[in-house]
Amino acid sequence: MALVPQEDAGTVEEHLEYYRDPYRRGYAHADGQRVQVSENKRDVEYPTADETFKTDDETKKLIAKLCHAISYKLRHPYRATLEPIYDLYLQLPEPRMLYLTWPWRNRLLKIMGLPPKRNSESMLRYFALIADVKTAGLTLRRTHWNYALAFATKYTARVTPTEMDTALRLWQEMERSPNVKGNEVTFNILFDVASKTGNFALADMIYKEMECRGYEYNRYHHVSLIHYFGLKMDSNGIRAAYKDMVEAGEMIDTVVLNCVISGLLRCGEESAAELTYERMKSGHEMAPNIPDRDYGMGRVITKVLMMFTRIGKKHPELQKPLQKQMQLSPNLHTYKLFVEHYSVKVGDLAKVAQFLDEMKFLKIPIHATIFLSLFKGFYSHGGFTGSEWSEQRLEGVLKAMYQARDESIRGFTIDRWLVIWALRAAKKCSPNETVIEVYDEMEKRWDIPVDRQPFIESILQTILDGADMKSSTGQWEGPSYRRYKKDGTRL
Repeated sequence: MALVPQEDAGTVEEHLEYYRDPYRRGYAHADGQRVQVSENKRDVEYPTADETFKTDDETKKLIAKLCHAISYKLRHPYRATLEPIYDLYLQLPEPRMLYLTWPWRNRLLKIMGLPPKRNSESMLRYFALIADVKTAGLTLRRTHWNYALAFATKYTARVTPTEMDTALRLWQEMERSPNVKGNEVTFNILFDVASKTGNFALADMIYKEMECRGYEYNRYHHVSLIHYFGLKMDSNGIRAAYKDMVEAGEMIDTVVLNCVISGLLRCGEESAAELTYERMKSGHEMAPNIPDRDYGMGRVITKVLMMFTRIGKKHPELQKPLQKQMQLSPNLHTYKLFVEHYSVKVGDLAKVAQFLDEMKFLKIPIHATIFLSLFKGFYSHGGFTGSEWSEQRLEGVLKAMYQARDESIRGFTIDRWLVIWALRAAKKCSPNETVIEVYDEMEKRWDIPVDRQPFIESILQTILDGADMKSSTGQWEGPSYRRYKKDGTRL
């Protein structure tokens, strides 16, 4: 001890704790403005026209142009895209939100919160607007926070525990507001994400919390409950949830029956699923009005169905006449469910051909996801002598896909996953020369952005080298539809 001059140095533990604590070292950033959720009238209706920032003539013109674009998007949701509107908004001086009156702020958040497709790009765009609201010291409404919850859980095709954790954190942040708690929409989103991640214990807790708070079930909750029992592979639970929905006076349509079919197929009850399908098909007219594939149409139909339900509950004598008006015939999603099940999981090509033939007979237009399921079927069940999933049949499927793309069928695009699975199927059933031919043909027709094309080229080389689906970081045993990466996502 005497060799080193001693002062009041403290203990080693005290020094380590000092370095672990950023606040004591002075490096931590200030907390800054917190996001606040409020339904208080004064908070919601701020700023008024008199309270917005004073601007020059150039900024006034820009604000007028932005408001016109927002209004046009609300009136004609299928004719305008969100990117130009967001670009106009970014041209405003900061803090941007304080240049907009509260009604226009609400309209901007509404259109950005309900994009045609929830993906990472639209999510980041919406969260940037939320950050601007926070920076400006403004409050969000519960609806806006529910949009954020939906983005956090639905921006990817497959939900993982990461999305579930994000949703729970957002919910906790909402519940911190003294007078604003989650509503039935909030709990439906949470229940849905908990079910899809396989956390059934959490889903049950959310279900009980909804009951404790006295929220009435609506159409979304009943459909989510049917889906929940399907994920648990409880066919009796599916039937009970469907019965409960009928007895609650909710309108039954194709969406509900598709959810039932999906659950029954997952449970392995193909006969029950096909019986439901046959009953749906019996209500189909030979000259049907093909459902509009515009993204907003589903939302409009759902609102109409919920309105019918409210009328039926208020006037019970009208419930049966209203139910008779419902669309119960099979749609594209019905056939996607059956084609994927019999292609990928069962490998019954005869059944697949039957459903495709009936789909054609009912004049339901083909979609790229049907071909995706077929390619997965060839990859899973082809590649050996005597297989129904032969090279010749794969050639026929590829030609049909090329024809569909060349004829510019509405909504038919060839994206990167369709290309990847087509190449995998070709590799499984054909020599490398055929794989290259398939790649060349698809390259002429695909809708892949230029910046993603090098990725496709690298995948092609991996497939040709026989190294595809052999990553050490994944779990590849079993058929292809059960092959996952460690984070739970499927290639």
